[in-house]
Amino acid sequence: MKKRSGFKVMAKLIGLVKPLTLFMIFAIIMGYVGHLCATFITILGGYGVVKALGINTPFSSMIFIFVVVLILGVLRGVLRYGEQACNHFIAFKILALIRDKIFKSLRKLCPAKLEGRDKGDLISVITSDIELLEVFYAHTISPILIAFIFTVTMCIFIGSFHWALGLLALVAYIFIGVIIPLLTSKFSKDNGLKFRTKAGDLSSFVLDSLRGLSEILQYEQGINRLNKMNEKTDDLLKDEKNMKQITGRNTAITQMAVLVFDILMLFLSSYLYINKIIGFDGVLISTLALFSSFGPVIALSALGSTLQNTFASGNRVLDILEESPIVDEVFGKEEISFSGAKAENITFSYNSENILSNVSVDIEKDKIIGIVGKSGSGKSTLLKLFMRFWDTQKGSVRISDTEISNINTKNLRNMESFVTQETHLFQDSIKNNLKIAKLDASDEEIITACKKASVHDFIMKLPNGYDTLVGELGDTLSGGERQRLGLARAFLHNAPFMLLDEPTSNLDSLNEAVILKSLKEERNGKTIMLVSHRQSTMRIVDKVYSVEHGRMS
Repeated sequence: MKKRSGFKVMAKLIGLVKPLTLFMIFAIIMGYVGHLCATFITILGGYGVVKALGINTPFSSMIFIFVVVLILGVLRGVLRYGEQACNHFIAFKILALIRDKIFKSLRKLCPAKLEGRDKGDLISVITSDIELLEVFYAHTISPILIAFIFTVTMCIFIGSFHWALGLLALVAYIFIGVIIPLLTSKFSKDNGLKFRTKAGDLSSFVLDSLRGLSEILQYEQGINRLNKMNEKTDDLLKDEKNMKQITGRNTAITQMAVLVFDILMLFLSSYLYINKIIGFDGVLISTLALFSSFGPVIALSALGSTLQNTFASGNRVLDILEESPIVDEVFGKEEISFSGAKAENITFSYNSENILSNVSVDIEKDKIIGIVGKSGSGKSTLLKLFMRFWDTQKGSVRISDTEISNINTKNLRNMESFVTQETHLFQDSIKNNLKIAKLDASDEEIITACKKASVHDFIMKLPNGYDTLVGELGDTLSGGERQRLGLARAFLHNAPFMLLDEPTSNLDSLNEAVILKSLKEERNGKTIMLVSHRQSTMRIVDKVYSVEHGRMS
């Protein structure tokens, strides 16, 4: 994980507000004027006292003061509502935009950068981490700008009685609104990042436990698993307690500072009054003005602790947004049609682990090419290179005599159907799971594809047929049923180049025979690259390549 300073995270998050700048300006104006209304209600009360004592004030009568106070009170409520409405509109709109950006980034990063990544932690980023950014967008950006403008205004107003009073007010605002949150942030260190990371780890552990519940029960590991979950929860609670203690200390120090500066203002203004430098109104109004104007900077003071969690979440979100994909999508190239594929002297490694060395395969159009070899020999990796999930380190992969990295990604996906060993099914109906391969597919096309995959009869026996819902990850279906639905998707996609990775590994002999028959019948206009360790599957191929220890024979 890339470590960024709080200021850097804040700057990058603020940059995302650009599309909603106008709403942010409205929020700042309403917040600024609203705080002035709240402060001047107290100040006008002070002027009322001064007026009652018979001392001259800028206001003509007590009635006028009462009317203005009433107007300010109503206006304060309206402006406060408007500010909060704008801020929360901005926050929720930005969160929606961030989620959209996150999913676009994940699509670009998949599968190379996401393979093997902790899914529970990823879910935590997508859900709770993004949700925590609401604090930043609704309660941070505009309050900072409001506090700055408001501080300048109040320093000028208080300083109009005497420059020393204005200077003391400035010191008070800076101490409470800048120094305290900076010191709190420094003492908090990276507690927020640790907390969010541990929260992601706990989410991953819970998700892993739910998926492996049957194995946990079978081997009577429930107590051990529960104890580990409790340990992780307790560890997380300790961090949360520590963060709340810091927040509590921050609040206590802030309130103490407010009291101290109010007393200092009273003493300083009294000193100036005793020395006949200012009048009694200068003492009362300047003290009341400072006392009633700490709202915006107190809001900033709390940010030092509350934003630790938010910045940690922002840092995790930015990690995904700024992650560079291993394989970039290709656009703007001339569309091509499939006329065969070829791998020439390719070498590929996952990090330092060498998988394929100097491998060459020639795949003629309308032929069925078989790839055999032991587990871990690189067969599946070869198919993924033809899909361009990764780029080769050496050699070239070509389709229609065109380097695969020069083919539009959408064009490439339309020419290929890829069936993996494990078929992923979404928590939806069987029909909708199949229509991922072709969104506008008719019922007749879906049924035809399922018959080719030897799964139609099974579907028709289900209570709701093609509208039957499958459970999470397709858990309500067997491995063979999921695999046949994966094949049905490939038949429905109807691409000219089919890449099949162990397509019959979970099937019995009868269903395997039906599918192999369908593949053989589909060979007209289809080129099939078939990976399998079953000799029976290899009976339909025109040519067999053997991969052993990453080398072709």
